[in-house]
Amino acid sequence: MANVSIIIGSTSDQELGDKATQILDDFGVTYDLQVISAHRNPEKLAEYVKKSPAKVFITIAGLAAALPGVVAAQTIKPVIGVPKEVKLGGLDSLLSIVQMPTGVPVATVGIDGAKNASLLAIEILALQDEKLAEKLNEYREKRARS
Repeated sequence: MANVSIIIGSTSDQELGDKATQILDDFGVTYDLQVISAHRNPEKLAEYVKKSPAKVFITIAGLAAALPGVVAAQTIKPVIGVPKEVKLGGLDSLLSIVQMPTGVPVATVGIDGAKNASLLAIEILALQDEKLAEKLNEYREKRARS
């Protein structure tokens, strides 16, 4: 069973998806990566989100960046949005993800911040997993020393 679901809107987002999975692999966190467009396949996306056993969703999207908001509308589980730099320096994607209406929040990391999205997902999971919390502390201590 995957603890994190990573959803990318198209195969052009794969590079950021790979950055997210690298961090999760480093921490031994299980994940499922799916390519599902909020615009081209909304029914498939809704079905996947509703059936997913994941505890946290990471969504990576550029341009209009509707994917994180659409996922958040389908679940009460945490959704982390990663805005992708495609045009306008990624500001268009960032604003689309950050400006969610009250009641449907999306945690948002910086533009192209897939690694931080995975670290945030790990922090959320570590609230209920002491071994994962220890790994996260070790990771931070190692980064502080370097």
